[in-house]
Parts: sequence; structure tokens; C-alpha cells
Amino acid sequence: MNFAELRFWLLLAGGLFLALGVRLGIPTRSRDRYDRVALALIGTSLLVAVSWLTFVVYAGVMGVTYLGLRWIVSQPSRRVWAYPLVAVQLAPLLFYKYGYFLTAEVLRQPGWLAADLVIPVGISFYTFQKVAFVIDTVHRGQALPGFLDYTNFAGFFPQIVAGPIERREDLLPQMVKFRFRWDPAALDTGASWVVVGLFLKMCLADNLAVFLQRDAGANAYLIWFNNLLFALRIYFDFAGYSLVALGLGACFGVRLTLNFASPYLAASPGEFWRRWHITLSQWFRDYVYIPMGGNRVRTWALNLLVVFTVSGLWHGAGWNFIAWGLFHGVLLIVAALAWPKGPGLGWMGRLLTLGAVLFSWMLFYETRTEVLLENLRTLASPVGYSKAALVGFLGWLKSANGVVASAFIALSAGVFWLEARSLARGEAYSEFRRPWVQAALIVLTVLLSPGVSNGFIYFAF
Repeated sequence: MNFAELRFWLLLAGGLFLALGVRLGIPTRSRDRYDRVALALIGTSLLVAVSWLTFVVYAGVMGVTYLGLRWIVSQPSRRVWAYPLVAVQLAPLLFYKYGYFLTAEVLRQPGWLAADLVIPVGISFYTFQKVAFVIDTVHRGQALPGFLDYTNFAGFFPQIVAGPIERREDLLPQMVKFRFRWDPAALDTGASWVVVGLFLKMCLADNLAVFLQRDAGANAYLIWFNNLLFALRIYFDFAGYSLVALGLGACFGVRLTLNFASPYLAASPGEFWRRWHITLSQWFRDYVYIPMGGNRVRTWALNLLVVFTVSGLWHGAGWNFIAWGLFHGVLLIVAALAWPKGPGLGWMGRLLTLGAVLFSWMLFYETRTEVLLENLRTLASPVGYSKAALVGFLGWLKSANGVVASAFIALSAGVFWLEARSLARGEAYSEFRRPWVQAALIVLTVLLSPGVSNGFIYFAF
């Protein structure tokens, strides 16, 4: 669901209007079940509106998960059968997202699968949520919910295509108790999150995306500037989606997990990953890192490398994503060895962490291996920082594009100032939800939105 498109809001409003209109004719004693059925139908309709491929693959994974679990819970050896089911769950993800990479890049058989194979929207997110559902249900000996409640858990429309990746114990009870209610306080809270999210996406992320120059040449200053632009864009884009999802959930009386908490203000690599894509970090911690032994075993460093290599691959099928994951794994290992009790470096720790994260984003966005290697050579060479390179970079900054890009970076700095104030008050993004700030965000979004429909970056994951 593209929250930045008017089409989504019109479809949602139409679905709600129809559902609530029909509800008026439903007997009071039957409304509890009707509300959950209506929610499932709204979510299904919105997913079909994304694309039929997305819906069919999602429905297949959802159905296999439920039918497989229904059989497994009747068996005396539940855990033995959980692993084959997880393998089946992961099969569509491996095919659509990694099939070409595995055949063309790893096996060197480029003709086996098409290079332009369409990846179903959100497949990484809902697959991981269902894998966790299987593991939690089987390993904790929990009962299988009814199919309707499971459907709403698996396909709650605000978070299905780009997270947060919710757990059974957090979201399922809310789906069981879901009812359509008129709650002004919940609507006010939800709307405030939606305003913040749309501002981050439509005002900042979509405008910053225009200025990224993929061919910086041998100019280290321009490469670093590109890294900064991409860092801002991907954060505002993904956090924007997550906050809109959080707000929509709140409007429906459903509490979703805050997926970001001002990650660029982190004072260490570990803190960054506790603030960036929080539900994915927790997923890898609970279902990969801890089962491998976590930090309780002597091979903890190897465990970290494995986890972050897999995390890199989760983000994309390419050598650059593997390099990105390995870089962050090594960074965490170095930080743990250098400062076992935490960095304690104050603002210096924040600068070092931010610098390392900015560098890492080049590994993420540059999918062309030869260009990536050239950029690395430029950053490592004094020639890349020559006077001529600096003059060229400053010349671009003085151009019309450079001035506008700098203005949006300055606006981004204001966002980080509000983030810092929010954290000082003990609640991430709380300053953004003040009435006067909300009014300013609405005005800025209306005035500065580029008016071009841009999909969310993480839809590709």
C-alpha cells in the first residue's frame, strides 16, 4: 500500500464507508464477528489493488502456513515438522528475490531465470512474520487461532508490505478483540503519526531522491555528499512509511511497534541497530543470533558476521548487500572489543557512528560492482580530496540543484533537532506531535511535495 498515493486513501475510505454502512444492518450480537470479517476483506482488497501477483503469492504463503500448522499441532513431534514448513514458507522468497542472483551470479547460469523477475511487494516482511508465527506457535506449544483471526494477524493492511514485523503475542490478541469503534482520542493520536510520516516521506524523502548523483567520478566530496543524501532519503522514506502504519493502526485501535527511534542520533553501532528497523533487528536477534548461542559462546563474533550477512541479503540480492551486512557485522565486533562496557564517547561516539553509517550506505545503494570499487578507491586516495575536486564540488553546490538540495538538508537538520528534543523528553518523535509542529508539517508537506508518485524504497524488499 502506497500511503503517498491518493488512490490508497480513496480505496481505504471507500472500503470503510461500505463496511460501516453494511454494519448498520447487522444485529448487535453479530457485530463482533462482522467487524473482524470486514477488516479481513478491507485488507484483502487493498492487497489486490497493489497487484494480483502480490496477492496470490501472499495468499499462498498465508495458506500454506496455516494448513501446515494445523497439521503440525496434531502431531506428537511438533518441532521436527516445523523446519520443513519454514523451508516451504521461504521458498517463494528465495525464488522471486534471490533466484536470479543465485543462478546468474553464484552458479553462473544466467539463462535459468529472467533478470527482470517481478518481486511481489512486501514478500520479505510478511514471510518473516509468518516464519516467526510458526516458530512461536510450535516451540511454545501455543494453540492455533481461528482462521479469521489468523488472517487478520497475517494481513493487517497498514503493516503487511513494509512492516513493522509484528509478533504473535503482540498483534494476534488485538486481532481477536478487534472492533470498529469511534474513539476520538485514538483517531487524534493516529492522525498525528500519519502527519509526521507523510511529511518525512513526501516532503523530505521524495525531494532528496532527485539530487542523488550515481556517477560522481573521482570526486570524494561528491561521493560523501551522495552518501549523505541517500542516508537521509532512505531514513525518511522508511521511517515515514512506518510512522504512517503506526498511525493507521492507532486509528483502528491497534497498537503497532515503533520501528524507528531516531537512529542517526545513536552513540554506538549497537545503539544504531537498536534504533534502526527495530522489528527486523529483534527478529534476527531472537530467531537467528540467540539460537546460534548469541554472545554467550566463544564464537559470538562469527555469529554476528553470519547474522549481518543474512541481514544484508534480506535487503537485496547482490554482492553489495552482502558487503554492507559484513561491514556492519565487523563494525559491531570492533566496537564490542574496543569498548566492552559501551563507548562512553559522548558526541564523539555519535560522530564516529554517523560517519561509519554514512560510509556504509554507499555499499547499499551502489549495485554496480565496478562503480562501487572505483568509489572505494576514490575515498581511499588523496587525489579524491584534491583542490580541484573540492572546487568542482563547491561549484555544484552553488548551482540551482545544489542550493535546493542544501535547503532540504538544512530542513533535515531541523528534523534531527526535534528528534533530539524528543529523546531528551523520553519519547521518540514526541515533539513532532505538538499542535503547532503538526500544523507546520502539514503546510510544508502541501507546499513542498514534488507531486510525483514515488513508491517506498522498502517495497522492493
